[in-house]
Amino acid sequence: MLSNHSITQAVIWACEHEVSAPKPGNVNCFSDGHQMSVQHFIKSAHAIAPVLTQAHLSIGELILESVIATQRVVNCNTNLGIILLFAPLCKAISLCQHIKQLPAALKTVLDNLTVDDAVKTYEAIRMAKAGGLGKSQRHDIHDTPTVTLRQAMEYAQDKDTIAAQYLNNYHEIFALGLTNLTFSINSGESVEWATAFAYLKLLSAVPDSLIIRKQGLECANSVVKEAKQIVQKINKNNSLSRLKSEITLWDKELKEKAINPGTTADMTAATLLIYAFEQALS
Repeated sequence: MLSNHSITQAVIWACEHEVSAPKPGNVNCFSDGHQMSVQHFIKSAHAIAPVLTQAHLSIGELILESVIATQRVVNCNTNLGIILLFAPLCKAISLCQHIKQLPAALKTVLDNLTVDDAVKTYEAIRMAKAGGLGKSQRHDIHDTPTVTLRQAMEYAQDKDTIAAQYLNNYHEIFALGLTNLTFSINSGESVEWATAFAYLKLLSAVPDSLIIRKQGLECANSVVKEAKQIVQKINKNNSLSRLKSEITLWDKELKEKAINPGTTADMTAATLLIYAFEQALS
């Protein structure tokens, strides 16, 4: 079983490597973007890490307290999606002796979410000023929820890939993210380039819901198509780092158009967190 210190270090490691990875369209080691910098994300990571180890807090409390901690150190929404994905993972890993127990432990955590978890999570989302949410006919973020957080996520799952993870037990993160991150690292890539590979595999398979909310489905599908083309090139030479110039160019193009695959970045961060848990427990 991981200690609080180990979980804290895993959270920081995952967040730092996510923002350091050359992921096109996101703040990364090559360039800032979207009025945010690498340092914003690193400060945020160090702010939320000790919060997420507090076993006595509920999922809703972990989410709300993490957003509050973030706002003490930065004046922008660097990590709401990360927090939403990390809180159940950190709660679940505290129940595990071995990484193979994590999926079952995660399901138990998600199955037992409450109405109070929803109330506090809604407050956190409003506080973070998440972009592009709009209005919803049911369970609107500006209303007080009367359903559990899992039920609220069920209603939102078709519009938000992070919400969908609450229903499918992080299927894409385990099956696409972790599988491809591990494969790339084992193939000799650095953690940063392996992270970018996992990100591109996610981006090529699932239209980014932040892009859909802000720029529409057509734009999101165009990004999926471009990601697929890069993945095909990776499959030919078995190395993403050899495509550095192409990755850098696409990163610049996306940022010039204010296109931010932020949901995919959040899922990539969760992928890294699971990998960090696995390394710590092995």
